[in-house]
Amino acid sequence: MGTGRPELDALIGHAAAAIERAAASTSASDALPHITEAQERITQAVDEAMAAAVLEEGTSLRQAGQLANLSENAVGPRLARTSRLMPYASPEGRVTRASVERARYDAELGRPAPQPDQSAAPLRFRRRRAT
Repeated sequence: MGTGRPELDALIGHAAAAIERAAASTSASDALPHITEAQERITQAVDEAMAAAVLEEGTSLRQAGQLANLSENAVGPRLARTSRLMPYASPEGRVTRASVERARYDAELGRPAPQPDQSAAPLRFRRRRAT
């Protein structure tokens, strides 16, 4: 697990390019798709920056949320969308303190992130009542 800085820099660069395209637009309707793209890239950059802060700098989930102006409950699902912490997300789509500790430990030992469990049990029909 490497540092997240190259990916973060790329997201920031894409957002800046989208803002430049929006600024060069001649109308609001032409600028709107570029502004929306910039917003999406900035959101991804915030999530990746939180993941880097939590993994590399030892920031707590609560501190990361405060720095990003988010509630503590919003941090877990957003970290679960990041490339570095997605493999450690719970089945509910959240990253917890325990999963961050596991990711740090794996990074310290040089282990690759776990692969998602592909062998989930198939869904089965269950009758609610006997008829």
